[in-house]
Amino acid sequence: MDGSSGGDVSRLEVIEGPTGRRRRTKAERARIAAESLVPGASVTDVARRHGTTRWQVYDWRKKLRTGQFVVPESVVALPMFAELIAEGAAAEMPAETAVTTGLEIVVGDVVIRVGSDTDEVLLTRVIRAARAAAS
Repeated sequence: MDGSSGGDVSRLEVIEGPTGRRRRTKAERARIAAESLVPGASVTDVARRHGTTRWQVYDWRKKLRTGQFVVPESVVALPMFAELIAEGAAAEMPAETAVTTGLEIVVGDVVIRVGSDTDEVLLTRVIRAARAAAS
């Protein structure tokens, strides 16, 4: 509309595309809330990444804590990464040297040893398989 008070509309333009409101399932909201609870995660960054507000994420976190939302099994089964703690001689080496020597990951009774050049996708699959075998 052109804002004139003439009463007739000379031109009406319809803009298509997504509206500001998104419909999310409870599982999606629970997954986003759980993502914001990972140590080191920023609620603001998580909200921005998923196109929502931080206040919604805080509300979903509250619902997750009170049991109104449940994190889907598919999300629970994803590998979570823990803090890396270097012990012994490796802790005294320069960081570049320690990283190139490899990494040892313990999942239950399974020990996974990998080099610094290991493919991330392959390592993720191996960790998932080890977790599935351990449960």
